[in-house]
Amino acid sequence: MAGVQDQLEIKFRLTDGSDIGPKSFPTAASVATLKETVLAQWPKEKENGPRTVKDVKLISAGRILENSRTIGECRSPLCDVPGGVTTMHVVVQPPSTEKDKKAAHLPKQNKCVCVIL
Repeated sequence: MAGVQDQLEIKFRLTDGSDIGPKSFPTAASVATLKETVLAQWPKEKENGPRTVKDVKLISAGRILENSRTIGECRSPLCDVPGGVTTMHVVVQPPSTEKDKKAAHLPKQNKCVCVIL
């Protein structure tokens, strides 16, 4: 039975409500590994799919999961049912454009205006 407990059934819910999976993963697998799986199995007919692992964010139990952590470290005892399927939400972060990069380096201007009557 220890082998079964070391595995999690995970399905990935996309923003349009469709799913990838479920698929079984060892609890020692990293979040980056999950993202690679999502990237590899992303439906080809869907527009605006992720291009790299950096474009994918996984959310489980309301938390954004960090690439360096393992699935076992990210488990929520309230949400994970033994023998059940864990649903992780997938958010695709659109790639930043050159315009966005340039705007990030500009100082922010104060738009507050005071009127004295």
